[in-house]
Amino acid sequence: MNSQRLAIAGVSGLMLAAPALWGCGAHQPAKPPDRGPPVVGVITIEPQPVPLQTELAGRTTPYEISDVRPQVGGIVKARLFKEGAIVRAGQVLYQIEPAPYQAAYDQAKALLASAQANVATTRAKAERYGGLVKINAVSKQDYDDAEAAYKQAAANVQQQRAAVESAGLNLGFTRVTAPISGRIGISTVTQGALVTASQTTALTTIQKLDPIYVDLTQSATELLALRRDMALGQITGGGPATARVRLELEDGSAYPIPGLLQFTDITVDPTTGGVTLRAVFPNPAGVLLPGMYVRAVVTEGIVGAGLLAPQEGVARDEKGQPTALIVDAQGRAQLRPLRTARAIGDKWLVTAGLNQGDRLIVEGVQAVHPGAPVHAVLASTLPGPFAAPPGAGAPAPQVR
Repeated sequence: MNSQRLAIAGVSGLMLAAPALWGCGAHQPAKPPDRGPPVVGVITIEPQPVPLQTELAGRTTPYEISDVRPQVGGIVKARLFKEGAIVRAGQVLYQIEPAPYQAAYDQAKALLASAQANVATTRAKAERYGGLVKINAVSKQDYDDAEAAYKQAAANVQQQRAAVESAGLNLGFTRVTAPISGRIGISTVTQGALVTASQTTALTTIQKLDPIYVDLTQSATELLALRRDMALGQITGGGPATARVRLELEDGSAYPIPGLLQFTDITVDPTTGGVTLRAVFPNPAGVLLPGMYVRAVVTEGIVGAGLLAPQEGVARDEKGQPTALIVDAQGRAQLRPLRTARAIGDKWLVTAGLNQGDRLIVEGVQAVHPGAPVHAVLASTLPGPFAAPPGAGAPAPQVR
């Protein structure tokens, strides 16, 4: 009986111990699977022509401008133009009362006729005395007096002829004409107003707006750097003196006609450190008006073999210097310090630190450490948030 009890107790103990042993085995942690090196998206750096563009602020100014002032005084008899209209050079704008100047002109002509009649008499007398003095019929003094009178009469004719010309000019100046072609502004006088010769207040202003100037300001430092790079052969093109220019208006719209940068000032503004650049634009529709604020995109030159790096592939170190991660031939990420010249759209123009054929990491950079192995694929083939957009076609082959 005792042996049976011991056997039953032993079996029960084994049955109670079995679940405990099974439970201990079930709760042992599983070894995590090896995920391999992180996947990164890369692009291959290749040289390409890069146009250098600079955005500058500026204002429009008239191609030609003329203040219209009277050259003779008098009462304005008529205004012969419509304010804001296009006028042509030589077109009559105002008529000043001409009666006083007409009378002065007529008087000058009469005096000229009298002088011409007098010169005929004195010339004949001098000629007669010239013959008589040879035979001693008149004295030498009488002949000299007759000759002098003739010369005075001839000089008087020239004087009266100049007076007629002056009176004619003044009579013509009563018709105030447009000195240039362009759009005419507001008239400061009306019919019946009294004006004076060369008065300080202009009667009106004419501005030629087609073509039109745009005056821009560029940093003298940037201009010197551009000229230095062109001298070294790093930039080709006509340079700032012949650069093409595009305009953006105040409302953000683009002006449809390109212009040409035709003039660079030789003086640096001491207060701003800037140099004035002048561009000329066709303005057939009159969209550009004097004094408008615009932004100009100037194409200053072309880098023949520029290296562009997307901005998402360029970071900054603790000193603020640009850096980038590339994938080397062994499939490891390597940190490269960069030197950049300027931003071109959403890319950096890299002048040092990258070479042709380098595989630049632009996606998945956060999971990469310098020197660590990576699995490189073309940037557009990454899964998840880096997947190619719908309709982009079949994935490109992997780059290892």
